[in-house]
Amino acid sequence: MSKLQQTPFYERHHRLGAEMVDFGGWDMPLNYKKGIVYEHLATRRKAGLFDVSHMGRFVIRGKNALSFLQHVLTNNAAALEPGESQYTIIANQQGGAIDDAYLYRFFSDQYLLVVNAANRQADWDHFNSELAAFDAVELTDETFNLAMLSLQGPNAKEILEKLIAKKELPEPKRNDLSIAAFDGVQVLIGRTGYTGEPLCFELFSQKEAALSIWDKLVEAGAVPAGLGARDTLRLEAGLPLYGHELGPDPADETGVHIPIFASGLAKFAASFSPLKGNFIGRAALLKQFGAYQKIVARNFEAMADLPRMIMPVAISGKGLARQGHRIWHQNRLVGHVTSGTMVPCWQYDGVGIDSVLSDTKSRRAICLALIDSHLYPGDALEIEIRKKRVSGVVVPYHLRSEAPPAARPIAWDQIRANRTMPASAPPETKIERLLSETIANSHWRRFECINLIPSEQTPSPMAKLLSVMDPAGRYAEHKPVAAFGEAEVFYYQGTEFIAQVEALLQAEISKFLGCRQAEVRPTSGQLANTAVFSALVDFRNRADRKNEQGRIASVMNHHIIKGGHLSAQPMGALRDFVARNPQTEKPALVNFPVLVENPYQIDVTACGELIERFKPELIIFGKSMTLHKEPVAAIAAMVAQQKLDCVIMYDMAHVLGLAGPYFQEPFAEGADIVTASTHKTFFGTQRGIIAADMDEESPDFELWQAVMRRSFPGSVSNHHLGTLIGLLMAAYEMNHFKKAYQKNVLANAKTLAKALKECGLDVAGDASLNFTETHQVIVEVGYAKGPAVAKRLEQNNIIVNYQATPHEEGFTAAGALRLGVAEMTRFGMGPTDFKALAQLMADVILKDMDVKAEIKALRKKFDEIQYCFSGSEFDELINKLHHLI
Repeated sequence: MSKLQQTPFYERHHRLGAEMVDFGGWDMPLNYKKGIVYEHLATRRKAGLFDVSHMGRFVIRGKNALSFLQHVLTNNAAALEPGESQYTIIANQQGGAIDDAYLYRFFSDQYLLVVNAANRQADWDHFNSELAAFDAVELTDETFNLAMLSLQGPNAKEILEKLIAKKELPEPKRNDLSIAAFDGVQVLIGRTGYTGEPLCFELFSQKEAALSIWDKLVEAGAVPAGLGARDTLRLEAGLPLYGHELGPDPADETGVHIPIFASGLAKFAASFSPLKGNFIGRAALLKQFGAYQKIVARNFEAMADLPRMIMPVAISGKGLARQGHRIWHQNRLVGHVTSGTMVPCWQYDGVGIDSVLSDTKSRRAICLALIDSHLYPGDALEIEIRKKRVSGVVVPYHLRSEAPPAARPIAWDQIRANRTMPASAPPETKIERLLSETIANSHWRRFECINLIPSEQTPSPMAKLLSVMDPAGRYAEHKPVAAFGEAEVFYYQGTEFIAQVEALLQAEISKFLGCRQAEVRPTSGQLANTAVFSALVDFRNRADRKNEQGRIASVMNHHIIKGGHLSAQPMGALRDFVARNPQTEKPALVNFPVLVENPYQIDVTACGELIERFKPELIIFGKSMTLHKEPVAAIAAMVAQQKLDCVIMYDMAHVLGLAGPYFQEPFAEGADIVTASTHKTFFGTQRGIIAADMDEESPDFELWQAVMRRSFPGSVSNHHLGTLIGLLMAAYEMNHFKKAYQKNVLANAKTLAKALKECGLDVAGDASLNFTETHQVIVEVGYAKGPAVAKRLEQNNIIVNYQATPHEEGFTAAGALRLGVAEMTRFGMGPTDFKALAQLMADVILKDMDVKAEIKALRKKFDEIQYCFSGSEFDELINKLHHLI
């Protein structure tokens, strides 16, 4: 018997009392003294540390390295920029998996491919058999020189941050990479892993430094875990394992491979990009993919090309499924178990974002199964266990990972569970309750709370009243008609008044922004953005009205984790209008780079190279988490210097009410289009606007005409005429009072930020600017503590919203509070008041004190809206409006 290989951590495993086993020719820990269940649960609650140095690690270099990888791997290696990684598969010509692997590009001139330990030699031989067709490719096996550790679980990032600088961690996106210094030693870090944990890291270092890294991670709180827990964790996450869900089908004695597209991950691991050419297995995989597309659409005519799929199955009866157990559906054999076991899990108390991990644990029987492709989540099955059939059910998943920092187990009977409907009551009871609770809520928010949510405002009494008058229930669709000299033609009668209101509002918005065009029909900022994106597509395709419209070829924007607006993301309004980058096969976006020392501010110098390289057709400024002015003038100058055909758009949703000489004048600085919502710093009703300053004789004026078309009929029909009148009143107020209002908002924000800092809170931003140049203040309260702190403040009548910082993975992991001073400035609060508020907030956040009474007392001083028209000369008209409601 040949001697088993040992990883650099072999002695550590023995010291910890590990049960060692032969795994792929390596002497590896199955589990430590406390066992697999403990290690599984510790990973889900804390952070598990796995020795994965048994896995194969190949380095590929050379002029034709990319061509070689494109040939032997299923994914598109050309999509990887330095600092990115991807899941991929090594396929055979029949569309089966020789192995699955992860490809990393830490450096521009080389790739690192991690393969399964048991397949390392077979993979190596396969690659070398293909290498002869590629010159200038260097393939080296670094398995015995490069150590590899996996740190997985909710505490993983906190542990790493104790040992390396936060800025050296990969961006909070899966598959992102970084190069860090660990006690002076270079460590390669990837946000990858095999456990389903949203906080996942894999670390590579030279073997000489490996023991020191292991020891320090354990000292910092990592829990050593073995192969047993790694398997139960990956099974709970629904991840495939070679020899079970990939490779030769164990149930087929002929050695036929499971089709790669039987695994749900294939849609991420296989690419048919023209950049790849005719790679190994392409024809077979393309056939499988065609069948997969039809099966997803519930069309089973091509099932012969993909007869069975890997699906999660929960055991709803009593029993434990194991690999090979047969599965029946309506008394017909439909497949077999590929992996199965009993997994432990933690229970959660509470609902939604308020749910917390309890100390209660349970166990559940789950499996993955290769079953007929027509079966669907919810279908009942029977699993043959020890000659008895035990009930089971196809489920979409066993675990969900989209709410970092924790992965959450989902039991089969929790999926799509019916929500309890409220008990029926007599109409009088319902109405009384609705009226009473509305009164109570309005009084609480209006007279007892201090609202610091930066995206909210209270309209003035006149604006509110006008919003509920007769036009609130009317229509006024209209458009300019060239045959009538571009006169607006209304499709309804009785619209003269609203036509006048709309024209007056356009004039007021134009006056406020210093521009010539204003479209005021969008009913939200999101719809305003949608109209602009749609208009840009229409404008760019104006010469071709017969073929499929081409999308926007390249967009530069703020990434959502850097505070970018949701509507300017592929998941938001931009989704249907941005092209796919043929190289990355992702939406054609490039994000503004930010300063390392201040991730809330654009790195203008670094933008130049990106603009030259990606040549954006649309640049979108504007953020929902905004502390600084946008560098509109500097970027516009770069666009002009490079002579790009590019539209510069500024989504001023959060800062519209600040537009002017005290903050920014977007059109004077070079913006082509401004969009905004009208109920944040601009203290109007909830609507949206689009504005431009274009010469009607210019060819580009066709873009503005497209904006009007895509507003109506493109985005709205009834454009909510009531709030349109209310917005006109607010626009009168803004244009009259903006000078004092804007100066006070900006001063109050700096005062609040500085006072919070002096009270001991961690205020983000540039200290030399008193942390903010806008109405917003960002306070960091600790990783994933934002929701709980915001709840505590709400219980003390301070209303804020929690926010993920640029270093965090999402809103559930939010570690900051986003504050805004605009609304309370409008109610009359000044610097002294915001200083007092800062101390009360610090008392809640740092000392968990009850300050509700003090907040109520503070708010009592500020119960009348300022910066609005409220003279007695309007009383008679106001009374008449009240009588008309």
